[in-house]
Amino acid sequence: MTYGSDMNSNCQSPREKSPSQSVCVLGLGLIGGSLLRRLTACGYPAFGWNRSTATVEQAAADGMDVSGDLPATLQRAAREDALLVVAVPLFAVPELLAQIAEYAPQCPLTDVVSVKVQVLRAVQEAGLAATYVGSHPMAGTENSGWGATDPSLFENATWVVMTGGAESVTARVREISEAAGAVVVETDPVSHDGAVACISHVPHLVAEALSVAAVTEQVGGGDTALRLSAGSFRDGTRVAGSAPALVRAMCEGNREAVLPVLAETIALLQQSYDELSQQGTCETLVEAGYAAHQRYRTMMKELGR
Repeated sequence: MTYGSDMNSNCQSPREKSPSQSVCVLGLGLIGGSLLRRLTACGYPAFGWNRSTATVEQAAADGMDVSGDLPATLQRAAREDALLVVAVPLFAVPELLAQIAEYAPQCPLTDVVSVKVQVLRAVQEAGLAATYVGSHPMAGTENSGWGATDPSLFENATWVVMTGGAESVTARVREISEAAGAVVVETDPVSHDGAVACISHVPHLVAEALSVAAVTEQVGGGDTALRLSAGSFRDGTRVAGSAPALVRAMCEGNREAVLPVLAETIALLQQSYDELSQQGTCETLVEAGYAAHQRYRTMMKELGR
């Protein structure tokens, strides 16, 4: 990876900056940390906070302007009218919002959490809805923590920005998204959560199930299966390497949208099981799956990906 000034050639060209256009990233894991790296490399007056002392020390060693003192960080953000970017797991959002409400309630606010309805509810309960526009970069890996951060993580990725918020805040969220190299798509929280249940959250659960089956000796799994594994298993289970707490947070936090998608997935697999056991064929699911994947490939081609 290349950091610092070497990244400047990849940056977008945001308008001339001033202290009022500062960005404060709260949480320096894979997404938040990668964003802080990118914005710093692009010349933004960006700074960040993380609860973990070890993470703060790692980020500081890499040249980032970071702190482990949340009140002080939020007070600085208030002075600079910084755009606050909440980049902590869903379970930590309410506590962080309470601190924001106390120390920086007037700051423009966004988040990069993978669930939007639950975050919006928490923002409303904290009394911060007037300055909030939710967002979610559709990027990531199975790795986590500062060591996994990458300033090029968002290149050509979709960055979803929620509709209905203040135009001034929306403009600032769009600006950092584009500076990160992403393509902005706008939608509403309910539509977002339904979509990510299909393309992210349930795939995580499926990957977990495939991983468990592969080590279950009663069905032929175990060490031999793992030694024989190749591309299909690797690709199908990659996200099972994600931190369990993060997977639980997004699936449990998006429960209302995940349940019907999970039910549909189970029904399709059950149908295939019934056909294979009773008729010796799995044609229905395989043909339907192939057609669905062709539709996906066509759309990706149209989008230039």
